[in-house]
Amino acid sequence: MNHDHDPARREAKVKRLNRIAGQVQGVARMVAEDRYCMDVLTQVQAIKAALARAEAEILRDHAAHCVREAIKAGNAAATQEKLDELVDLFDRARR
Repeated sequence: MNHDHDPARREAKVKRLNRIAGQVQGVARMVAEDRYCMDVLTQVQAIKAALARAEAEILRDHAAHCVREAIKAGNAAATQEKLDELVDLFDRARR
């Protein structure tokens, strides 16, 4: 679904996610090579931090585009739906 997001921001997010995928593959190699557990765990922590940054960017774009557009359109139902989606997302993440 196209939400008219800035193509440069979209490309930056794709690049970030591709780097994270490369990090995950690197950790898999480390495990396959029976590397020291603390080194593996350090890389896993780095991946988690990178994913959190990617999540924040995607969330920022969602708020800046999808939620803002629903508010700007004066559509109370759409605005509530977008906000409920966010609440549900974070509720699921806590489980």
